[in-house]
Amino acid sequence: MDTATPAVTVALHDGTSVIASSGQVDARRHGELLLPAVDRVLAEAGTKLDAVTDVVVGVGPGPYTGLRVGLVTAATFGSALSVPVHGLCTLDGLAYAAGQEGLDGPFAVATDARRKEVYWARYEDGRTRVGEPAVDRPADIAEALAGLPVAGAGAVLYPDAFPDARGPEHVAAGALAALAAERLAAGRELLPPQPLYLRRPDAQVPKNYKVVTPK
Repeated sequence: MDTATPAVTVALHDGTSVIASSGQVDARRHGELLLPAVDRVLAEAGTKLDAVTDVVVGVGPGPYTGLRVGLVTAATFGSALSVPVHGLCTLDGLAYAAGQEGLDGPFAVATDARRKEVYWARYEDGRTRVGEPAVDRPADIAEALAGLPVAGAGAVLYPDAFPDARGPEHVAAGALAALAAERLAAGRELLPPQPLYLRRPDAQVPKNYKVVTPK
């Protein structure tokens, strides 16, 4: 599952292929949409939640509130089912999907970080990231990514900085699951299910607030 972007996406993977999936794009309703999506995917697959052996969740980067919905839900399922919970970079899932759709490397991935910024990373191919994810203004990285195709909604939002925008725009849980299955089968460790924020949340503790004491 992944809620790090406006897409609320869930998939069920049997270790070989995706057997059911669901995806809705709505930046404001992650909490409302995620559990019904899980129910739909399980019903489509004709299975029950207690058959799940592993949980994979996108860890971002992504906005604070939406990202937490997926991470908390994944942690709750892991605890209730006593199964491992694995984290995977959301940008890696998007890059994997782009590669599966025929995008050859090198290329980059960019998602909307709001505040007129993008979360982005560079890739040699759909499975190989170069460096760590970052958050920047599109104009500040346009020169560094000049000549590269850029997949994701961030590229679509800022065509002046990323003229060669490619799909998919949003991550799909099926791609996350397939990439995680590949890495686990190869004996590679995945990330801990901890959020990758890259910057502070919008909400801040007020400074120099007035202390009121009883007389």
